[in-house]
Amino acid sequence: MSKYFIAHDIGTSGNKSIMYGEDGQQIYKTFMPYDTFYPDKDYSEQRPNDWLNAVKDSTRKILAETTINKKDIKFISFSGQSMGVVPVDKNGNLLKDNVPIWNDSRAIVESKEILNIIDEKSWYKITGAAFRPENHSVSKISWYKKKDSDIFNKTHNFLPTKNYIIMKLTGKFFSDYTDASFSGMFDISNLTYWADFLNEIGIPQEKLPKLCPSTEIIGELIPSKAEELGLDEKTLVVSGGVDNSCAALGAGNIFENRIYNSIGSSAWISITTKKPVFSETAKVPCYVHVVPDLYLSQVSTFAAGATYKWVKEVFCKEFSIAGEILDKNSYTLMNEEAAKAPAGSNRMIFNPSFMGGSTINPNPFIKGAFLGLNLSHKKSDLLRSVMEGITFDQALALEEYRKMNFKIDEMRVVGGGSNSSLWRQIMADIFNCRIIYMDIGQEAAAFGAGAIGAVATNMWKDFSVVDQINRVIDIKEPKPNVVKNYQKMLPVYKSINDSLISIGKVIKNL
Repeated sequence: MSKYFIAHDIGTSGNKSIMYGEDGQQIYKTFMPYDTFYPDKDYSEQRPNDWLNAVKDSTRKILAETTINKKDIKFISFSGQSMGVVPVDKNGNLLKDNVPIWNDSRAIVESKEILNIIDEKSWYKITGAAFRPENHSVSKISWYKKKDSDIFNKTHNFLPTKNYIIMKLTGKFFSDYTDASFSGMFDISNLTYWADFLNEIGIPQEKLPKLCPSTEIIGELIPSKAEELGLDEKTLVVSGGVDNSCAALGAGNIFENRIYNSIGSSAWISITTKKPVFSETAKVPCYVHVVPDLYLSQVSTFAAGATYKWVKEVFCKEFSIAGEILDKNSYTLMNEEAAKAPAGSNRMIFNPSFMGGSTINPNPFIKGAFLGLNLSHKKSDLLRSVMEGITFDQALALEEYRKMNFKIDEMRVVGGGSNSSLWRQIMADIFNCRIIYMDIGQEAAAFGAGAIGAVATNMWKDFSVVDQINRVIDIKEPKPNVVKNYQKMLPVYKSINDSLISIGKVIKNL
């Protein structure tokens, strides 16, 4: 009898849910959006019960649309956005309706206080934490302790995003090593909470969930929750992992030195290693992989696809209208227009720092900009320059990897941006490496979460099955003459990126 599984990817914009057969092929997928709230400066919040309802609704929809017997669903597994902090009491009751998500930056003061206690270099070497300090879970928990002590004192566990859902479905309080890697209070080399650090900053370890591997089977569904989801009570719930790590697995980063690039709302380049890798020249985040005994290092552009979407909504409404008339994706029409411009966009350079730079150069004063504009420029130049600017930003990350003696000859690409043939060629030429495009597309994190469960439940023998399922659709080779032109532009881009810091400071004071 055939068996199936459902993977949930709890993202920033919504929950992507996919049913797979035991052969790893998609049976059905659905997406349930939810809102993000911005109640004050630097705040970015979501409702945990919106995530839970999205999981319930999508699961019921999948079962209704596929008519597959619920008893044939072997497990559900999860990928979740990182650095979430959900306070719950000992009975699992939510203590705040709205909670800070990964990009919430309210804890700036608290993060500075933490780094006055512990040297930032030491913090990085132990935890691998290298995003903006205020974004990490430890800073957000410290904010609760200082600004909302009543909630802090009542909290039994501060749970990551996906683990709130897992707790509600199983009654068990857990987090996995990959999610803990983004907390800023986890020793990534020893796979334990950093006890001395927690004592120093006054966060009791008992307020943090127990830790487990991503392949841990947390348990079966609570009967009442099984009924709400429409699943059998014997359905297993597998831990899964943080979205970055799940996406790496889904993209095929299952062996040492494999590298992949995800182009979604944000973008990141990640390399798989056997040991934690720390940069001497730039703080490159490092974290535990969902694949046992492996690590990932990652550099991110905070606004990638989100920037391209902004350009579409502000400058390219005609493509949305035309797309409806022609029954064609508006981004496809934008890409066709961008392809009319030459490499280098007729000397126009775009900086995509709409959210404060990148992990290579994180600075809230860096703002987005089009530079070099003149009356001869066309919309095609503007659109291509956006793709090039995002890719230049990522090329600075590759420079850091190459400084660490990584040989980068090829790169796998996933995410919505990778669907563009033009953008893939731009990547090949700016990165000067082969770009491999696979059919996993925008489902890499969900597929990775599903693969974790398939290995955990012995449905698959090991993670090498991922390579058997992923199919290469296209390969772009770098064009030497174009590579040469882009190599001249990259240092100009870096100089502009640095200059925008001082410009941003001036603008803020206007």
